[in-house]
Amino acid sequence: MGTFFLFGKYSSAALKGMSASRTEKVLKLIKKFGGEVKSIYALLGEVDLVFILTFPDVEKAMQASVALTKLTGISFTTLPAVTVEEFDKMMARV
Repeated sequence: MGTFFLFGKYSSAALKGMSASRTEKVLKLIKKFGGEVKSIYALLGEVDLVFILTFPDVEKAMQASVALTKLTGISFTTLPAVTVEEFDKMMARV
């Protein structure tokens, strides 16, 4: 399972649809694509949300990201992440 950060930006329409029931739909959708929620944070600034999720592979992460945008109207930027320890091991082989 890989770790992915999804940074979300609300549109005006997405703000109008905010609700606990939409959050439940989001959680179900993430599971549908084999994902697991590590944490979700609301932010102030240029980014409104950050999801820290795990997925079996990049394909599932990309599918979930697009499906989340279709469901919520929130624009997501999805980035793969590795721990510093994993990064150090990768770079030792360079």
